[in-house]
Amino acid sequence: MKTLTLGELQQLPATVDLLTAARALGVGRTKAYELAKKGEFPCRIIRVGVAYLVPTAELLKLLGMDVPWSNRD
Repeated sequence: MKTLTLGELQQLPATVDLLTAARALGVGRTKAYELAKKGEFPCRIIRVGVAYLVPTAELLKLLGMDVPWSNRD
């Protein structure tokens, strides 16, 4: 699994699926689902039905990056 580049990280939507978050962190698919099921994934996870979503802002903060948007109009 290829890790996301800085440019790819900056283009992410408000939430991403678990596998995209795992790619950003360099974590494999199996390990990501294992951590999510145990409640040990390093970012907050939102369950929507059977899907796991990760807030992009939290993912970027974990990676030490600024959130690329602001509250300005």
